[in-house]
Amino acid sequence: MRAFGFICVALLLVVAGCKKEDAKTPFEGFASPANFPQPTYNFAGNAVTEPGFLLGKKLFYDGRLSRDGSISCASCHISFSAFSHVDHSVSHGIDDRLGIRNAPAIQNMAWERFFFWDGGVFDLDLFSINPIQNHEEMDDTIPNVIAKLKADPEYVRQFKAAFGTEDVTPTRMFQALSQFMCMLVSNDSKYDKVLKGTATFTSAENLGKVAFEQKCASCHSGILFTDRTFKNNGLSLTGDLGRARVTLNPKDDHCFKVPSLRNIAKTNPYMHDGRFSTLERVLDHYASGVQNTPTLDTLLKQNGQLGIALTNDEKANIILFLNTLTDETFIKNPLFAQ
Repeated sequence: MRAFGFICVALLLVVAGCKKEDAKTPFEGFASPANFPQPTYNFAGNAVTEPGFLLGKKLFYDGRLSRDGSISCASCHISFSAFSHVDHSVSHGIDDRLGIRNAPAIQNMAWERFFFWDGGVFDLDLFSINPIQNHEEMDDTIPNVIAKLKADPEYVRQFKAAFGTEDVTPTRMFQALSQFMCMLVSNDSKYDKVLKGTATFTSAENLGKVAFEQKCASCHSGILFTDRTFKNNGLSLTGDLGRARVTLNPKDDHCFKVPSLRNIAKTNPYMHDGRFSTLERVLDHYASGVQNTPTLDTLLKQNGQLGIALTNDEKANIILFLNTLTDETFIKNPLFAQ
């Protein structure tokens, strides 16, 4: 019996060791999918490396980037919801303060030209400055964050591994965060598998695809499902002027960035202020809720009609199609999770 027990323990250790090894996801570096456009991120100035990615990942999940250590980037960008703030209409920050906008998904960032709902940042390496310094979000200062990182020997070691010296600087911190975010590539949904010929749509999903291409793809176009512009999509107005806050151009009043629809079924609620809890309500808005305001996009006021003509069957099928944009491989990738 004693020998049998020893053998069982040994086998359990072997199995546990195999499971641990199997769970380890190898780092393969950034690779642009063949059917995606050219990335806009400047990889020549900040190539993704494994040490840089791991440093960026540690920073992304570290509450020390906030004033009191309570809020990390991941607090509002949660991996299982495609790095969005699922079920929160607007971001919740330090001291339970509320922001004014919904936290969008972080995915396929290497192809973005502008960041945030108003496009106020045009460089991913500058993206993280805003939430760190924002009063409602992390409410810290860059010098204070750098001081905290310098005081941690493990961070000093990781900065050296990533950049060659022990210098902990804001530029390197932001570049490491960019390396992590650039790796968050979503391109393995059912939709992508259909394109590759390894899956097929159901008849309802295919009807939804046809309806989507006829009714929605003017704005949510291409493989990224966004034309990367800013539009007024007919929401009832609030005090948030959107893009006009950046450009100071009245023509941009209440215009907001057209978001990608990849993983849209996982990133509720919807719109810049999270006002719609479901995709059904989003489509109801476009079918019958569009408001005729001065900067309303011309696509939503054609032939004297506001919005988009959608039958109930079209709405249901479009939602089925949108569900095919969910990328479980991306959402559940252990390489990205804490």
